[in-house]
Amino acid sequence: MIVPDDALVFDTGPLRHFAAQGWLGVLRFLTRDRPVYIPDVVAFEIEEAAGHISAVRGVLEADWIQIYRGFEPDYLETFAGYRDRLVVGSKNRGECGVLAIGKLYGCEVVIDDATASTIAEEHSIKLTATVPLLCDAIRAKKLTTIMVEDLVDSLLEGEYFLPFGRGGFRQHVITNGLLDYEELGPSAQ
Repeated sequence: MIVPDDALVFDTGPLRHFAAQGWLGVLRFLTRDRPVYIPDVVAFEIEEAAGHISAVRGVLEADWIQIYRGFEPDYLETFAGYRDRLVVGSKNRGECGVLAIGKLYGCEVVIDDATASTIAEEHSIKLTATVPLLCDAIRAKKLTTIMVEDLVDSLLEGEYFLPFGRGGFRQHVITNGLLDYEELGPSAQ
């Protein structure tokens, strides 16, 4: 299987939390112009999470998310290289698969994990995360700032780690240069 270079390859965290908090449809809307893939190890992690939170099963049932089953030697070798740096017990296998696909096919990966993000940058893998993805949606006028604030606060309520607390989205994106006041809209003034 070849993953197109315009694809977004998601790690477990964003998908699991968007689904658990009822925002998976928004994620589909935001990615509708691009193919979306997950490696089989992410599918496995999602399956495990669905045992605790049934809404997460929606990720595996989504017809817009393709599962990459990596059996090619190049994929397995690349995966193994990331495994040595990331895997602890049974954790972080998803990130290894996402990074391997990004490296092999030149597509963009969606990872919120700091260590995996650092590795992506070191290996020149195109990288984004939940907050920049949402900022792009505001900039493109696909979502309003108020909707994104509600969405991220909901993710935080579901115990998703983001680089700010409840109510901190605007301050974070302004402080970090992800959006400016004009892009946030009139209510940000």
